[in-house]
Amino acid sequence: MGFIPNTPEDRKAMLAAMGYASFEELLQKAVPKELLCAAKIDMPGPLSEMEALTEAFALSSSNADTNSYVSFLGAGAYDHYIPAAVGAIASRPEFATAYTPYQAEVSQGTLQAIFEFQSLIAMLTSMDVANASMYDGPTALAEAVLMAVGEKKRNRILIPELLNPHYRQVLRTYTRPTGIELVEIPSVGGLTDIEKLKSLADDTVAAVILQNPNFLGYVEDGFAFKRAVEDSGAVFIAVVDPLSLGILTPPGEYGAEIALGEGQPLGIPIGFGGPYLGFFAAREKHVRKMPGRLIGASTDDKGTRGFVMTLQTREQHIRREKATSNICTNQALCALASTVYLSMLGENGFKKIAGLCFHKAHYLAKRLAEVKGVQLLNDAPFFREFAIRLSEPTDRMLEDMSANGYLAGVPLKRFYPERENDLLIAVTEKRSKTEMDQFVETLDEVLNA
Repeated sequence: MGFIPNTPEDRKAMLAAMGYASFEELLQKAVPKELLCAAKIDMPGPLSEMEALTEAFALSSSNADTNSYVSFLGAGAYDHYIPAAVGAIASRPEFATAYTPYQAEVSQGTLQAIFEFQSLIAMLTSMDVANASMYDGPTALAEAVLMAVGEKKRNRILIPELLNPHYRQVLRTYTRPTGIELVEIPSVGGLTDIEKLKSLADDTVAAVILQNPNFLGYVEDGFAFKRAVEDSGAVFIAVVDPLSLGILTPPGEYGAEIALGEGQPLGIPIGFGGPYLGFFAAREKHVRKMPGRLIGASTDDKGTRGFVMTLQTREQHIRREKATSNICTNQALCALASTVYLSMLGENGFKKIAGLCFHKAHYLAKRLAEVKGVQLLNDAPFFREFAIRLSEPTDRMLEDMSANGYLAGVPLKRFYPERENDLLIAVTEKRSKTEMDQFVETLDEVLNA
């Protein structure tokens, strides 16, 4: 057994044997001076297990979470109810296996769960094929853009002004070293300017991106997008909210060639920004260029149905530098949770949840429009999220609403500095009429006291 320096004397002896008088002297020898912290770190003394737990609980209680606050936050992550069975099933030891099911004969459970996820996503989006999942929605979009550029051999991408800023940032990071040009399509009245889109869509464009609903929550016209770009030959990429597909037309029906998005609304906790779940679906003609892995169903020599990884040449472990994508994993546990969530709800339950979000959001928007100092930002149709403009900057209002137990929304000046009075509000099926009425009354008092 090796020597473990447990006491100060042990550590001093070990440092002396190495030729150093102190640990700081060792650091100064090994680490460049400009990287060392000059300030003295005031570390507290050691705690017992019971004391450490008490301290941890005290620290956690100072956080604002959706169990202790009424949340109207959105902008890509939403406070939906997750049935207890989702966590219970996803936590079973049968699923606590290696994420890469290279050996099909010992991975049938994992492979079947992924196959079911792919099937559900293909059904939701009305697309031909879906992959095993991506890291999250933004990276799924970046992979779709790289895929379109590779197929079309063009380097211009049309992106809507109201694309989620997080998607935009990740897309810029992915495309900056490649020479890909991102061209913005302006918006009018909360929706993409279709006439401007028509003028920009030409034979130099590799892909056109639609986010539906867009970042401000408003529902775009996918059919108009398709008509505007079809003569250019560009790949039509739709970024969609999966829960909205319970009531909105799926992207496959209005002509999208690739459909993707963030799967967090499908049984994934908000967490602290993750882990989340990217989904990616496409027309069959794109199947050999799709990123990530695909799971297929087959039969063995006895006719027994089984599940296998298919089209593995896309994966790093087969083609390495020649692979169509450098993604070499998928969010299998999150995909499993979404599969359980969707299976539990069924088609009718899924539509009901989407309908509740829609009607509750419209109820709250109507009530807020009656408050002095509040106006709806646009008249465009929306799903479960909408923007309002206040008579003053949002900072004080958000602090006062937080003090009253409300996470009132996402301030849009975080992404658009000129929008200091604008707030993005999301309403899920969890919000009761009483909560919404009290929210409106509290906001009225805060603004007009």
